[in-house]
Amino acid sequence: MSEPPQPAIPHVLEVDVVEDDGDWSSLPDASDLIAKAAAAVAQELGGNAGSGMVAVALSSDASVEALNGQFRGKPKPTNVLSFPAGEGSPEGFVGDVILAAETLRREADEQDVPLSHHLQHLIVHGILHLFGYDHISADDGERMEAIEISVLSRLGVANPYTGALETGTSD
Repeated sequence: MSEPPQPAIPHVLEVDVVEDDGDWSSLPDASDLIAKAAAAVAQELGGNAGSGMVAVALSSDASVEALNGQFRGKPKPTNVLSFPAGEGSPEGFVGDVILAAETLRREADEQDVPLSHHLQHLIVHGILHLFGYDHISADDGERMEAIEISVLSRLGVANPYTGALETGTSD
């Protein structure tokens, strides 16, 4: 069976952020952080397909748990879910990314990283899933992580896997 075609990568990636559920008051600039992360993904991937749109829902563990159970058969909260645009979606719509507030905060605390940095990491990760990137195999995971690291470095965010800021230069 052949894989479904992946969406064209847009030159400009706009986001529509909706605060759906959960307490997001500790990230009053979430929409701006998300927009910057989305723009950095488009820049990194070198898209040339015009503009695209991603919907981002700022949600809660309870809502994400319900979606994760319904669509992935895993009834537990997770940090980010990605749903690529389906047939009949408006032209240029890439898909939906849903974040769970409590998991985002807990992971940032556990990893001792700024909440804003973890938010941007998960947005980058979620958007890459919309474009067909995954981490099912080790090779695919390494490829996806390398892109994440490069995108995050554009944003001044340290490598989420090592904690080092990758600058693209060698000493």
